[in-house]
Amino acid sequence: MARIKTLNEFILDRQDDFPFATGELSRLLNDIVIASKIVNREVNKAGLANILGATTNENIQGETQQKLDVYADDHFIAAFKNGGEACAIASEENDDFVAFDNERSKQGKYVVAFDPLDGSSNIDVNVSIGTIFSIYRRKSDLGTLATKEDFLQKGTEQVAAGYIIYGSSTMLVYTTGKGVNGFTLDPSIGEFCLSHPDMKIPVDGKIYSMNEGNLAFCEDGIKDYITYCKEVDKESKRPYSARYIGSMVADIHRNLIKGGIFIYPATSKAKEGKLRLLYECNPMAFIMEQAGGVATTGKKRIMEVDSTGLHQRVPTILGSKNMVNKLLSKL
Repeated sequence: MARIKTLNEFILDRQDDFPFATGELSRLLNDIVIASKIVNREVNKAGLANILGATTNENIQGETQQKLDVYADDHFIAAFKNGGEACAIASEENDDFVAFDNERSKQGKYVVAFDPLDGSSNIDVNVSIGTIFSIYRRKSDLGTLATKEDFLQKGTEQVAAGYIIYGSSTMLVYTTGKGVNGFTLDPSIGEFCLSHPDMKIPVDGKIYSMNEGNLAFCEDGIKDYITYCKEVDKESKRPYSARYIGSMVADIHRNLIKGGIFIYPATSKAKEGKLRLLYECNPMAFIMEQAGGVATTGKKRIMEVDSTGLHQRVPTILGSKNMVNKLLSKL
């Protein structure tokens, strides 16, 4: 029987890949692990703990905050602040970034952008949700308060990114630019264990993921591609299967394993797209490219888009190489 490797062991084994980090990046990833375990515990008992449902507040996106959104946001921020490796965070649930003013955190080398609970509209109906995170090296001087410019970096500058999916099992998937690896939480020992080493997305797939309720508002190339997906062609194994969960983490995770394409384009109602570049699209693009897939706005590689704001939105197409290229040929 093969020996089980825990996430902590895996991170320590890979620490030599980042001689500049001297352990801080490893500790920062461990902070994420700790917070994700706390959130996972509450997600699993949400119906019993009276934290289902909405609050009376809206976030910067104009979306009603769910109680678990706020809970997850608070616990991830606390983990980053207590850990001291991050000097600041930016979150979907906060209008502005949060710079930590304690002396230890001001010495932190990293900033973290994250969506504490992606797919929160699924919470009340017990469908998979997740957390997405992205880590950058700070640009401001050590020992000072972090600045907004620390976050306004291209996705190519990420040093690590990943997601946690809270589903039938809880998994953490992450990359540091040396491939993608997945870890499943073993509740009997409370540890994430390596379950999906060196993840690679198939170059082709049979799944397309899109909210087709918005199709009438899309450009013609998107409409043509969806028509193509539905056409009967035995040679190319069409029609494809439509699978859309409404949680980016869940849709991307399935497609990463089985092959497929995720489409959230610009529309006449949302000309810049809907998904946020900093804490949704860049980290997912990093993972997708490291797994052999493609991540594009339809016009440009996502990770090369200039970052101009904390909550900047971009059109998003992610997935298997051949499927994405086919869509691009229609745009």
